[in-house]
Amino acid sequence: MNAADSLKNHQSFWIDSTLQSAYPSLTQDIRVDVAVIGAGLAGITTAMLLKKAGKSVAVLEAGRVAEGTSGHTTAKVTSLHQLRYATFIDEIGEDMARCYGESNQAAVEQLATLVRDENIDCDFERKNAYTFADTPETLKSVKAEVEAAQRLGLPATYVEDTSLPFDVMGAVQFSNQAQFHPRKYILSLAEKINGDGSAVFENTRVITVDGDTPCEVKTENGATVIADDVVVATNLPILDQGLFFAKTFPQRSYLIGARIAPEKAPDGMFIGTGEKYRSIRTTPMEDGGVLLLIGGEGHKVGEASDTEARFERLANYAHSKFGLDTVDYYWSSQDVVSFDKLPYIGHLTPMNKHIYVATGFSLWGMSNSTLSAMILKDMILGESNPWAELYDAIRSTPFVTKESVKNNLDVGTRWIGDRFKGLFDNTDKVKLGEGQVVTTNGEKVAAYRDESGILHQVSAVCPHLGCIVSWNAAEKSWDCPCHGSRFDTDGEILHGPAVNALKPCQTEGLSK
Repeated sequence: MNAADSLKNHQSFWIDSTLQSAYPSLTQDIRVDVAVIGAGLAGITTAMLLKKAGKSVAVLEAGRVAEGTSGHTTAKVTSLHQLRYATFIDEIGEDMARCYGESNQAAVEQLATLVRDENIDCDFERKNAYTFADTPETLKSVKAEVEAAQRLGLPATYVEDTSLPFDVMGAVQFSNQAQFHPRKYILSLAEKINGDGSAVFENTRVITVDGDTPCEVKTENGATVIADDVVVATNLPILDQGLFFAKTFPQRSYLIGARIAPEKAPDGMFIGTGEKYRSIRTTPMEDGGVLLLIGGEGHKVGEASDTEARFERLANYAHSKFGLDTVDYYWSSQDVVSFDKLPYIGHLTPMNKHIYVATGFSLWGMSNSTLSAMILKDMILGESNPWAELYDAIRSTPFVTKESVKNNLDVGTRWIGDRFKGLFDNTDKVKLGEGQVVTTNGEKVAAYRDESGILHQVSAVCPHLGCIVSWNAAEKSWDCPCHGSRFDTDGEILHGPAVNALKPCQTEGLSK
């Protein structure tokens, strides 16, 4: 199957099926109890819980509400995180593994409670979640996960039959989990936050935070938010003091959406095992149809040049497993993976008692974002939380693990080795619709030639920590392979932690 013939809409279904929000930019200094940086699920849920507790909050979003990672997720709300509990029991002990499971299960119920209490129309449905094995090699791990989850008191059973249209060797099933439309949910919460002394601001990029009491949140617009407490919920924190960029790595994943006949749609949320696993779920469409979502093909940001081929492999999977020949949507997502697979939730540093972070959701952001909000709300209100210790953001960090050492060596190697990218000024060889890193007057330049022949040139040096960006052909973006910042062809920020755009370079105008 040729994906190029069938891929129609390079946009997240969640964004395409909702109206764009229209909150104002912050243009003057304001004073609130809590400033929340980032209007994804973690930031908006934290703001909502704090407002319900009587705090005034200001949510500051660099772009639009829920158009970042939360607007590109698979949106599975579950405490089943592929295969994690057996490993956790071995690595952090049964008590802490139970804490992880209980806290994520509580997050599932917290989200369900907000849907019910706030009367949110977001296609919320209770569904069973499955991790399935399709080879004898992975079946052993699935059975071990069932045993581990049952020991921890989680709603796990072993099954061999599913509603998938192909045979599986076996699966772990978690009952009564959930799925929803994440952007409908987040936009509804944002509306309820805005007003009565609290506010949501869009197109308001935060540049830095002064952690003195009270805190001062300084924005690119020139306005400042003065707040007693600040929550940084920007996927990877835009503040570097906590060194979270060195404790995690950024990963991109790919999704497609294809219409499927309702009678052929699988019932449940599914994820496979092994290196080439697939994530599967359905969602209702406004016209009464059903959209099948298939995800996978993940890799570290900036490490893959075959991004278009990854979409094609997902399209081929839709064809071979479900008989679908047309793909209606395709998009990608980005998350931050911690080396120990536990989120970082809490204080930015031991010295910053009023600046909080939530990051490292490790591909399971729906439950972990909600969990973060629950913990941060309690910390800001001075209340105890039974799970805060496990996720403590200033806990001892597993720098010395095989994965962490490899990742940080990769970053160092790229920082040095990428200086040799594009040794010659060969912008004339940049083809229509393509990008290439070149050297012009001794400087690394990210050069992109659009379909009309205009050459767009910006600095190839990421303003975060100086790595050289790489070209993402499928999404026509410049991606930083070190810490995950992404930029459009004119250098504007698509994804942090960078807070500054790529610097402009002199272009050659209409040269072809």
